[in-house]
Amino acid sequence: MNPPNPPHGRSPKKGGLAAKRRGSPKTSASPREILLHGSSIRIGPGLLGKAGTITQQVAPAHRYALITDSNVGPLYAEKVRNQLEKGSTEVLTIPAGESNKTRESWTRLTDQMLAKKFGRDSVVIALGGGVVGDLAGFVAATFMRGIPVVQIPTTLVAMVDASIGGKTAVDTPSGKNLVGAFHPPAAVLVDPQLLATLPLREMRAGFAEIVKHGVIADDVYLREVASRASEMLSAEGGFASDRMISLIVRSVEIKAEIVSRDEREEGLRKTLNFGHTIGHAVELVSGYSLLHGEAVAIGMALEGRLAEQIGVAKAGTAAAIVKALQSAGLPTDLPTGFMAGEVIEAMKSDKKGVSGKTRFALPLRVGAMAGAKTGWSVQVGDDQLREVLA
Repeated sequence: MNPPNPPHGRSPKKGGLAAKRRGSPKTSASPREILLHGSSIRIGPGLLGKAGTITQQVAPAHRYALITDSNVGPLYAEKVRNQLEKGSTEVLTIPAGESNKTRESWTRLTDQMLAKKFGRDSVVIALGGGVVGDLAGFVAATFMRGIPVVQIPTTLVAMVDASIGGKTAVDTPSGKNLVGAFHPPAAVLVDPQLLATLPLREMRAGFAEIVKHGVIADDVYLREVASRASEMLSAEGGFASDRMISLIVRSVEIKAEIVSRDEREEGLRKTLNFGHTIGHAVELVSGYSLLHGEAVAIGMALEGRLAEQIGVAKAGTAAAIVKALQSAGLPTDLPTGFMAGEVIEAMKSDKKGVSGKTRFALPLRVGAMAGAKTGWSVQVGDDQLREVLA
């Protein structure tokens, strides 16, 4: 199948977040800042109009490579370039879509930067969704052995997940994100007003990662998401409302707290892979006709059922997950025609496997994850997995 061309809070729990937070969550007029391992994550309406000033503050450079895609570039690239010193910024554009997050695209962008005489005193600006963020971040991580990157996510899934935490990667024919590097951004600028140009399908896909964060860390938040998702996805102006901003802030807080405690995914950060072991396989088998969030939604629903089936999760956990996903209009079953064997085979190249065995991040209950004594992952046999997939 041909891949699609995608377009383009609350107070902390007792004990506080390991990641430092600034600002007030009460209104969208008050930008929030979360500090994570030297990265400044800023959330607030209108930040795109301040992107140039902020970029020059956190990552001053002689030249800037603004990497974007064919959908986002025409909407926002010039607005960012015009905020930087004249002649300092080159806009480099890739075709939109997951199928372009490849080593070939990495080679082309790197060669373009070399041909244009970019040096170590340069900075990459990633302007786009998760594909652009992952690819541009990988370019920055490897160019001249590493130069800074500023992330400006333009999709909900990128705002709450892909741009946070410093993972960069490209896909290969064997699977998603199998070649990459950890490279924390100098800053992440989350401007919810950019969601106004996002199609409904993309917005729904972003809710998958929001649901994931609720499942792994905050049951109250998940109930809030489930009760508000339909309203925010249908109401005029809901994409950038105070309620949406509140959900984005809490989602970023949850991910930042986990990453601050385990930057390199050696333990606790593995919990963020919930839904992704099956999800990445489903995405690959679909030929990327499914959006990432849609595939992860299916993965979470199935992995929730798996957790109950093998006696890891409390009864009712899977139903709560499915309810939250369906409230956002997300799929919760394998599409017609998908074979369990195909999905299992696709999982065998997953980077989360250990010693050739498939391991999963599974919930203990909503708001808590299993596997604290086993490295935050649970080994599952093919027969158990096949039963759930069937």
